[in-house]
Amino acid sequence: MSEKLKDVLDDVIEGIEPLDEEAMKKAQERLDDLTKPPGSLGVLEELAKKLAGIYKEPIPSLKKKAGVLMAADHGVVEEKVSAFPKEVTAQMVQNFAGEGAAINVLSNHEGVELTLVDVGVYEDISDIDKVLHRKVAPGTKNMAKEPAMTKDEALKAMQVGFEIAEKFSDDGVGIVSTGEMGIGNTTPSAAIIYLYGDAPIRQVVGRGTGVEDDRLENKIKAIEKAIEVNSPDPDDPLDVLSKIGGLEIAGLCGVFLGCASKRIPVMIDGFISGAAAVMASKFCEGSVNYMIGSHLSKEPGHNVMLSLLGIKPMFSMDMRLGEGTGAVLAMNSVEAAVKIINEMATFSDAGVSKDE
Repeated sequence: MSEKLKDVLDDVIEGIEPLDEEAMKKAQERLDDLTKPPGSLGVLEELAKKLAGIYKEPIPSLKKKAGVLMAADHGVVEEKVSAFPKEVTAQMVQNFAGEGAAINVLSNHEGVELTLVDVGVYEDISDIDKVLHRKVAPGTKNMAKEPAMTKDEALKAMQVGFEIAEKFSDDGVGIVSTGEMGIGNTTPSAAIIYLYGDAPIRQVVGRGTGVEDDRLENKIKAIEKAIEVNSPDPDDPLDVLSKIGGLEIAGLCGVFLGCASKRIPVMIDGFISGAAAVMASKFCEGSVNYMIGSHLSKEPGHNVMLSLLGIKPMFSMDMRLGEGTGAVLAMNSVEAAVKIINEMATFSDAGVSKDE
């Protein structure tokens, strides 16, 4: 393993600081003085307070929104775990670049600037414009037979995430959504959660893109084989990520860690984004302070992921598309929380009596 690559990871982790308690205290004082019963706006108040701690601003301001979508392929599709062929990954990247996908519609709706990243697409898509070409490898290997990637490949993919977080910071981005594209990627995501979660495998493995019963069984068997063949060490997150992860999962893990080191909050999307968030938490528990849950995916293991992180989703709409769609939608609620703490009148401002 490259010591240089490991040193970069260590530097990022060391840069992740606790939330600013004083700013959060002052934010809470203002929230309690607004013209409403204390805590009556629930999650909106929690969000406003959390953002105060992240930004070190007692009254946090609205900031530039951005999103990242990591694309990569998976060797485990050889086990017939998906309803779609791996060629669809490259085809969908072309669709994203052409502004034709759901994430494009929702990003435009919410004013989110989306960065598309090829971190491991099997096909050569270097001719597609509007894509950040950072391919580490043309997909992972079949984790049911061997490690999905080397530790250096996992670190390189993570550093793509660090690079993007750095650019977001330089561009003044204040909140980031996370999304992905990769045929077969619910399989490594389920493997990660099965390894770390305390739940039977059939409670964490879902149908992904809508696979039939036979492919669901293939998926379960592939995950069991991957863990048996590779023996990933739960106490070594890099070992887990390299053996049963994915290049886009590693890339998003890097985004979570990199943004945390830059004090930028990151929205968790669905199942794959959630797996990346869990991996980030295993590298640095403090990174969870910079994560915000968006929705509860239809995938059964997503609730296990969020429970592992101690994060509650904001809404449940039976979504299971991925791409970052739920994360982008939830940004509207984050903006609402910022407006509440900024624009609502206090009791003294409004001349409203407050119980003693």
